[in-house]
Amino acid sequence: MTNINIFTRWLTAHPFIGFLVIVWSLVWKGFALWKAGELRQKYWFIAILVLNTMGLLEIIYLFFVSKKYKVEVI
Repeated sequence: MTNINIFTRWLTAHPFIGFLVIVWSLVWKGFALWKAGELRQKYWFIAILVLNTMGLLEIIYLFFVSKKYKVEVI
């Protein structure tokens, strides 16, 4: 049995946990995309938009990277 089959069977048996993972990821992705857009960091914006890391990249960006920059007021 492949890993995908095992994961699919587990997810079918526990759909609520899968839903929570999706919501968790979308919330962090939304905050991180908002911050990257606000700071005009297009490479971070693209990386966060394309890569699905279940919130890990987003959390790293929000708490470690974005703290070093300030919003430019035009």
